[in-house]
Amino acid sequence: MQQSDQSSTGKSRAVQLDSFGGPEFLDVREVSTPQAGPGQVRVRVSAAGLNPMDWIMTADADTAARFGLTLPVGFGTDYAGVIDQVGDGVTGFALGDRVFGGALSRAVAEYVVVDPAGVAANEAHHTPDGVDDRTASALTIAGRTASAALAVIDPGPGDTVLIGGAGGGVGVFAVQLARIAGARVIGTGSATSADYLRELGAEPVAYGDGLADRVRALAPDGITAAIDLHGTETVHTARELGVPDARICTIATALEGVPAANGANAAPGALEEIARLIAAGQLRVPIAASFPIEQIRRAAEVQADRHVQGKIVIDL
Repeated sequence: MQQSDQSSTGKSRAVQLDSFGGPEFLDVREVSTPQAGPGQVRVRVSAAGLNPMDWIMTADADTAARFGLTLPVGFGTDYAGVIDQVGDGVTGFALGDRVFGGALSRAVAEYVVVDPAGVAANEAHHTPDGVDDRTASALTIAGRTASAALAVIDPGPGDTVLIGGAGGGVGVFAVQLARIAGARVIGTGSATSADYLRELGAEPVAYGDGLADRVRALAPDGITAAIDLHGTETVHTARELGVPDARICTIATALEGVPAANGANAAPGALEEIARLIAAGQLRVPIAASFPIEQIRRAAEVQADRHVQGKIVIDL
């Protein structure tokens, strides 16, 4: 095993819950610093990005069990940092490498141990030059989910895509990836999010009653595909406007006949491609707010409000 001279082998801080529930159950604890085993690397985390799934997974025992989580449990999945310990048998990663990835429900911690060749939410990817750690920490869950959803509808030049919940964490990526693919994007959001959606490259439209009429006004020739990132309103609107189910995708709700996508479905290399686009200046990730680890409860409350324009990041 290789490790840095400054590598911690004693205690470090991590966010944990002793009971399933809301942000009020989140605490910063002193824990035994994890050690990298064979085939693993340990990352000194500098930033951890939050997602709605973080608090959904730990809200109750039944949901947690579906993800294999038991008490006490950590919090957060997206991370970025620097490798400070390399287990035997690891290739392609070295001490001091900047990396990002997923560590299922344990990312908000000073150290995480992951398998760099592992599956989603137990992984490491090289962080390209030109991508800072805060940005890198916000990529894994939302970026992978957006990529999987875009693969379902396969947008291109000539397409007009309706994206429901376009201003959310996944929407940030979905809008920009669809635009990069050459599609026109109409994004639903609140009245206060209109300017933000325009900045991402979407034409804003208010959600709620009468959505189909408002979309018709924006796109008299119709829409050709749709992604619903929140519920079912966009699905029903797309169907009303004649979009076939095969070109509609959901991520949060299952509807008969409509394909669903999640981050686990993303193609190999999806995250590396997103990171490359960011490094090249073709895609940006707005950071709505950052909090120190001591303010994890407040950060989770802001994230759970679901009206955040951009990503919430914990600095470590």
